[in-house]
Amino acid sequence: MTLHEITQAAGAHKRPKRVGRGEASGHGKTCTRGNKGCQSRAGGRIRITFIGGATPLYRKFPKRGFSNYNFRTEYEVINLSDLEAAFEAGAVVDRPALMDRGLIRGTSPVVKLLGGGALSRKLTVKVDAATDTARAAVEKAGGSLQVSPRRDSAALAKAKRNSAKRARAERAAKK
Repeated sequence: MTLHEITQAAGAHKRPKRVGRGEASGHGKTCTRGNKGCQSRAGGRIRITFIGGATPLYRKFPKRGFSNYNFRTEYEVINLSDLEAAFEAGAVVDRPALMDRGLIRGTSPVVKLLGGGALSRKLTVKVDAATDTARAAVEKAGGSLQVSPRRDSAALAKAKRNSAKRARAERAAKK
């Protein structure tokens, strides 16, 4: 087979509908859009949730439940195979080193190590979170894994409350 013998499969290339090219074409004048109304105008499409004349569903039903979406922890994830490809034996793997090699973007403040792939090099890994399989693989290769303590908002709020209580108790004891 040569280049000039290659053809498209039947029906693979469908010609676009040509509108507004004279009334004899059958798609002239209103260009298949009908007369007036929002759908004949440019950009005129009603949203999919619109219910004409009726109360919208989102106003008909009460709010229920809650969402923790704003308080989620989004990790920048990295796999063992990425470390294997990017670092030499004995290297220290931390956030700046990962950013220098383009393995993380730096959009999230926390980095998590996942156990995807294999690791054969001895590395010192400093991350914010790691899976059990990743921890086992790093230690099996002779390296060490340092996971920084969690700084979640609930723990910080509890510490703040406790420190305020402690301060009040100390002030009361001084009097």
